[in-house]
Amino acid sequence: MNRRAINLPPAVLWLAVVLIAIHLLRHLLSAQQDETFILTFAFIPQRYTALGMTFPGGTAARYWSPLTYAFLHAGYVHLIVNLVWMASFGAALARRFGSARFLALAAAGALAGALAHCIMHPADPGIVVGASAAISGMMAATARFAFSPGGPLAGGVTDAAYLVPAESMLAAVQNPRAVTFILIWFAVNLVFGVTGGLGAGVAGTIAWEAHIGGFLAGLVGFSLLDPVRLSRPVAD
Repeated sequence: MNRRAINLPPAVLWLAVVLIAIHLLRHLLSAQQDETFILTFAFIPQRYTALGMTFPGGTAARYWSPLTYAFLHAGYVHLIVNLVWMASFGAALARRFGSARFLALAAAGALAGALAHCIMHPADPGIVVGASAAISGMMAATARFAFSPGGPLAGGVTDAAYLVPAESMLAAVQNPRAVTFILIWFAVNLVFGVTGGLGAGVAGTIAWEAHIGGFLAGLVGFSLLDPVRLSRPVAD
């Protein structure tokens, strides 16, 4: 049986290609052009609170930047870390959701992350970039089913493992494996928030509030988008 060298669902693979391509293409820009590009498409809370100030992108950027910031990264370490997390957890979600629902949940995570960061830092002039909030949403949604009995992180080894009925939210937060995963995830983000970054190679600080916003969106959005739940027959 022939197997692809890169065994990722199409939505994850192509999203990764887009993220890499954008980061590489920025190297074709001058320093000034790249700065303008970042300020045009990054999320900046001050766009909404300092209405007298002018940012690249103008008024329109207030509408697209809560999503487009997720396609930009601070450096190669930032990009690679996000790609690894997306390949690890986004792939499982994409196999269950399909491309359209997967991308919808990723977008919801990015939007929720921007909102959470803006609520916590309404007058912040700093820029927020990165797919971390979207990927946090993917991780949370994956936790809703992957640790269910027979799921891909609970002993399931076939394609059917990605289609097991998900536990309820209450059952998920009582599942020891899921709880451990969620606690580790929150602990890592709190460490990032305290230490201020991922380490060498990443400029700026970690917008951990955005990560939490994306994570919560994934927990809730899973119930709305789960095709396995939507396909269950309704009893008379």
